[in-house]
Amino acid sequence: MEKFTDKFIWKSLKEGDLNAFSVLFESFYPKLHSYGLKISKDVTITEDSLQDFFLYVYEHRESLSDLETIAPYLFTSYRRFLLKMMKKNAKLKYSDYSDETIVDLKFTPEELLTNQETERFKNENLSELLNKLPKRQKEAIYLKYYSGLKAKEISEIMGVNYQSVLNTLHKAIKSLKEEVAIIKLFN
Repeated sequence: MEKFTDKFIWKSLKEGDLNAFSVLFESFYPKLHSYGLKISKDVTITEDSLQDFFLYVYEHRESLSDLETIAPYLFTSYRRFLLKMMKKNAKLKYSDYSDETIVDLKFTPEELLTNQETERFKNENLSELLNKLPKRQKEAIYLKYYSGLKAKEISEIMGVNYQSVLNTLHKAIKSLKEEVAIIKLFN
């Protein structure tokens, strides 16, 4: 099938085109599934919520806003949908200081795995370093480097302004570089 623009797929979906829905589902299910697992840490909750989310999108397609790019909308909406489902299931503890939930993602060595053993060792160390980052920085890194989203899209998903995303990514990378420098000193 020819690669259509996000705008075309979204418009077709809103008009009830099942092929557009299928393209949307096949294109975004794997990325949203991976993101959902990072948030919920539960395969069943992730899969159930993702199925319900896509059903919700299709059932409410006529009332959806027009979009130029689909990814930020789906990541943002799915994140809210999943957190609401988790809250309903009493699986998530909300902090007292904010109405907004900050998700705590965990990186695994498998996500960074390559074919060479030396790379595997580096990846295990990198996953440890990534997991030491503050929650916001981990989420920004995940969305940027593992989901391939742009800073503007990440700002929409995380509900922060564009500059905050850039600052968060910068702080995360700076922190990782400092940790790597310290490790190199002791090796």
